[in-house]
Amino acid sequence: MGAFLAAAVVAVLGVGAFWMQPPATATQDVTFVVPAGAGLRTVAADLEAAELINSANQIILLARVQGVSGAVKAGEFVIPARATPADILDILVRGKAVLRQVTLPEGLTLSTALDRLLAAPGLTGDLVRLPDEGRILPDTYAYQLDDERQAVLDRMVAAMDRALAKAWAARSDRTVVQTPEEALILASIIEKETARADERGLVASVYSNRLAQGIRLQADPTLVYFLSQGTGRLGRGLRRSELDDASNPYNTYQRDGLPPGPIANPGREAIDAALHPAVTDFLFFVAGCDGKTAFAATYAEHQLNVAAWRACEHLRFGPVVPKPRPTDGIPPAQQ
Repeated sequence: MGAFLAAAVVAVLGVGAFWMQPPATATQDVTFVVPAGAGLRTVAADLEAAELINSANQIILLARVQGVSGAVKAGEFVIPARATPADILDILVRGKAVLRQVTLPEGLTLSTALDRLLAAPGLTGDLVRLPDEGRILPDTYAYQLDDERQAVLDRMVAAMDRALAKAWAARSDRTVVQTPEEALILASIIEKETARADERGLVASVYSNRLAQGIRLQADPTLVYFLSQGTGRLGRGLRRSELDDASNPYNTYQRDGLPPGPIANPGREAIDAALHPAVTDFLFFVAGCDGKTAFAATYAEHQLNVAAWRACEHLRFGPVVPKPRPTDGIPPAQQ
């Protein structure tokens, strides 16, 4: 048997031997999948069927010579064009499997984040343990083919736990929130109010000042979250009847303090803003014509900013004067 193997090895390793050359058709990079639990013979046969090698025996004999017959990894691998059998064996034994990615941007609600995870190609299994709103850290997560969806979701939740704990430990004495959960709630509102990095601290200061002074938050995104059944997308403006509805637990026009829970999954920057608000006397903000947010310390200043924004809308929409919004003219409600 030893003599036979030695002879075979000589044949395989012979310089310029046909067996050691890639097939003539192997002219492009190819993705090759090794199923979980597949043995060397199965993998070698699949490589031959995919025309990545001339014969399954090439890989089998090479693996025996190198003592790696049981070391082929499961996963998804990229086989470069013109890769030799030795190159391919090295990739399957020592190489890194292809990493796929799923990205969750800041401000997604839980339902939207779960939809993205369910749609991510190559994941397997159902989601059986769902987190609460706000408990997923927005980021890009790498995974391999046939990874469990639940395992990826658990990593997202663990990442938020770590990020929140780190941010909470370094919180400023200026923050008005009393617990990490309150920090998440406030951060989620900040996340939905602005996507500008230079404005997060200012928006945080507005809501922090309001909470500190006993003024209701009057935040539109909290109503939208409830009315959209957690999707965060209402598709229309708020109605005055909805602003007046005190039965809505997320109606921060009618209810004091923070809403009962987060309204989205905030990113690290929004969490930091909630825990390190800028030092201002601002109590109001509205969109500005220059694309930036206009902040104000008094209701009178805010009304001027609102009027400027309405004039800007009029210029943008031409002869059709935009209808006043239900929130226009609502003064700050004291607790």
